[in-house]
Amino acid sequence: MKSIRDIYKIGMGPSSSHTMGPEFAANRFKKENSEADSFKVILYGSLSKTGKGHGTDRALIKAFSPKNVEVIFSEDTEEKKHPNTMDFIAIKDGKETVSQRYYSIGGGDIKAEGDEEVSQEEETYLENSFAEIKQFCQCTYIDLVDYISMNEDEDIWGYLSEVWKVMKDSIHCGLQKEGVLPGGLNILRKAKILFNKELGTKHPEVMECQRVCAYAYAVSEENADNGKIVTAPTCGSCGVLPAVLYYMQEKKNISDEKIINALAVAGIFGELAKKNASVSGAECGCQAEVGVACSMAAASLGYIFGYNIEQIEYAAEIALEHHLGLTCDPICGLVQVPCIERNAVAAMRAINSANLAFFLTDTRRISYDMVLKSMYQTGLDMNESYRETSEGGLAKAYFRKGIKR
Repeated sequence: MKSIRDIYKIGMGPSSSHTMGPEFAANRFKKENSEADSFKVILYGSLSKTGKGHGTDRALIKAFSPKNVEVIFSEDTEEKKHPNTMDFIAIKDGKETVSQRYYSIGGGDIKAEGDEEVSQEEETYLENSFAEIKQFCQCTYIDLVDYISMNEDEDIWGYLSEVWKVMKDSIHCGLQKEGVLPGGLNILRKAKILFNKELGTKHPEVMECQRVCAYAYAVSEENADNGKIVTAPTCGSCGVLPAVLYYMQEKKNISDEKIINALAVAGIFGELAKKNASVSGAECGCQAEVGVACSMAAASLGYIFGYNIEQIEYAAEIALEHHLGLTCDPICGLVQVPCIERNAVAAMRAINSANLAFFLTDTRRISYDMVLKSMYQTGLDMNESYRETSEGGLAKAYFRKGIKR
């Protein structure tokens, strides 16, 4: 399994698979073909159907600048190896000289056709399931933070410190801004409104919901506005984990060091999802994005609450299990509706999942590994229109009302 830094990428929104991934691929192809006069990129599948809303073309133009690039949104319906498939072509003296196919596999990661799988020597962790991780920790009498320290290089804690700083900055920025998000839906920024709204009651549960959701909205709105965020595990689900951790730090006066440890624990569950299932909405729906984000947040809370490894796993399992089948149907292909609100709901569900795990861990029958396997199979079985194509669900219902993009 790769380093947990793989799950946390610092960059600009709004989409890890549709913005970050294509940009990374473009930078790689441009570097490898620096003598080219211009370039052409053909987008297929989900990248073609929702790339405009996600700003895929803008990301590619930026990456290839100052050289010209022609971006083609293909209508080819032939099934590809991955829903996020791109063909990059270098042009020299008016002739196409080099072509390369890339896949944007989720969370900002790309894979070129022909790339070999990561070798055992390149992997950070020898264990590839939570069952293996748990067995190792229990046999050696260490916790998950010790396990992470044992496998990662020393720089991981400095990297996670920077991740936490960017997460907090995205909350602060999002809470200050007003106005309408770009893209044509005329969606009003709500984080500041939600945070400042006067409540008719001071009931603790209501106040908790207000704060947590305001933080989730703040980060998700920054993402939708092409702001700087951290994938956790993706851009579209970037508001869940920081909202939960920032709220708990504020409520319980938790040190940054402990929060960074909690980020590390969350990263293990996110990286397992990436390796053994998917974090791509185009491949497995929103269960792979917001569902995994919720499980990461629940696991991080388990660590903060002092849970044992069984309880932490159960918190993550509950959180993901109750997102199974969640579709990805963004209106107009924008990471706005239902994405922003969904981050807030998932943040609250993460808290509930962690609380429930405290009471019922001894009664459980399902493991985190089992839920990951089920999530991946559910995603593969899901109709394509519900996997980030904007052709089903809310996206379809919205256009049936005659409202134009």
